Amino acid sequence: MMARMSADEDQVHARNAAFYAAFEARDLDAMSELWEHSDRATVTHPGWPTLRGWARVGGSWDAIFANTPFIQFVLTEEVVSVAGDVAWVTVDENILQSHPPPPSEPGDGELSGASVAATNVFVRGDGVWRMVVHHGSPVAAQEPR
Repeated sequence: MMARMSADEDQVHARNAAFYAAFEARDLDAMSELWEHSDRATVTHPGWPTLRGWARVGGSWDAIFANTPFIQFVLTEEVVSVAGDVAWVTVDENILQSHPPPPSEPGDGELSGASVAATNVFVRGDGVWRMVVHHGSPVAAQEPR
């Protein structure tokens, strides 16, 4: 049985859900609204170097959205923690996505699945929780036993 979340945890949970909704919709405006636009904004996408500062972070989302025709998340093991005006969410992202086909081939590309362990950090300013860190680390496929 899950414990009841506090009001702050509820708000952070909602902002985290909005992050994944913006990601799935590939909506740069919605993604931008969720992030703090400062030098401390930081993102580490799986397989990418760490990017710092909102300009680089926002540019990474633009590139991902432009090159991802479809993406869907099933989130598991989501845990929200709040300490004052800082909160973090740890979550396993179970991802289904398509990749653009080569220019010589028509269609939407092939679907593939992946698992990513993610940590999302939020800070509260002026009563609004904004993301300052998203770190995703690929999870290796496990062999059946």
